[in-house]
Amino acid sequence: MHSLDDLRAGRLAGARHLKLAAGLREFPREIFDLADTLEVLDLAGNAFTRLPDDLPRLGRLRILFCSGCPFEALPEVLGACPSLEMIGFRGCGIRTVPEASLPPRLRWLILTENRIEALPASIGRCTRLQKLALAGNQLAGLPPEMAACTGLELLRIAANRLTALPDWLPALPRLAWLAYAGNPFCAAVDAAWQAEGRSHPFAWSALALGEMLGQGASGVIHRAVWRQGGAAREVAVKLFKGAVTSDGLPEDELAACLGAGAHPSLIPVLGQLAGHPEGRDGLVMELIEPAFRSLAGPPSLDSCTRDVYPAGTALSPAQALGIARGIASAVGQLHERGINHGDLYAHNILYHQDGRVLLGDFGAASFVPPGDAGLAAALERIELRAFGCLLEELAAHCPPEPGLALGALAGQCLAADPAMRPSFAEVGAVLAGLAG
Repeated sequence: MHSLDDLRAGRLAGARHLKLAAGLREFPREIFDLADTLEVLDLAGNAFTRLPDDLPRLGRLRILFCSGCPFEALPEVLGACPSLEMIGFRGCGIRTVPEASLPPRLRWLILTENRIEALPASIGRCTRLQKLALAGNQLAGLPPEMAACTGLELLRIAANRLTALPDWLPALPRLAWLAYAGNPFCAAVDAAWQAEGRSHPFAWSALALGEMLGQGASGVIHRAVWRQGGAAREVAVKLFKGAVTSDGLPEDELAACLGAGAHPSLIPVLGQLAGHPEGRDGLVMELIEPAFRSLAGPPSLDSCTRDVYPAGTALSPAQALGIARGIASAVGQLHERGINHGDLYAHNILYHQDGRVLLGDFGAASFVPPGDAGLAAALERIELRAFGCLLEELAAHCPPEPGLALGALAGQCLAADPAMRPSFAEVGAVLAGLAG
């Protein structure tokens, strides 16, 4: 965090990154003193309602965050910023996105938790767009011009007012991570799974919470002790925060976790929390051995859609194949049960040195509307592209054998024509035949 005093005193000269959060009601003109160097500007949490007309003077600006600032519309001046690639205006109260507001180099747009009812046709000109976060708005549809966004890889449209997925959506050649739960077209199946989840209650009064083990966008995970009768058992408890996340709604995540079923490569879920004194939702899960660790870190501002692996990451053939086989089998089961994971990433995978692997984080999971086999197959092919990215990464971090074979299979899963991609069952059969 930087201070306005330091900015005005010139002590930030030459800065590439600037973060100011001081309840500002106006855009500080002193920011333009950094025009020759400034690339990342974070003004989230301030109180101003407009950006200056000469913002394009910040010619090197690549990333702009104004989340939480009270804007009625996405500022049109953004469209004139020559280098702007990433825009974050989450929770601003935005109602409209003007045609001129989208810059030509846009790669990553975050408009989560606003009041947007429609997107402009001009979004179709954003051919470099890779990530689009729109969860928690009031969208009744997506413009057909978006079919031209052939670089789009991640799309979050959960908790809107969509009555169907657009016909052109499954044909996007690079789409791999899709979240759409909480829309009217899947409301019935969402409600059915949520009701099913309530049949496995764990009383809050029987749980004693301990240390925090971790937290994400949707909730906080604690170590806990569950007591029933005279027996005690260590478990993990995830308490949901109760608000829309960048991926979707906590109740949809909870239902998907409970609907996923038992599988050796899924984190075992024991049941749903009941009787929390503040009415919070939660999950009770098996406690994972501390020897499990995340396979990678989430994407960075620069990598955009691809995970960041620790320097020096190296996997043995057995580890690489174990990860690939376990995840393919687990995700195959999810699709058999009508669940699209939506966030199939290495950073959501826990693995053990002995080859065991666990897929977690169902925050972007969505249920497939029943009775539409064509849509179910199309959604599976989208998820196969995400699995292809994972295979590509595994191949890059293991020896030539089985690296070359994993790379070849990745190529099939990454096919630009989604119809040419294999199914998870077919992928599993190929992996079973690889030595390692």
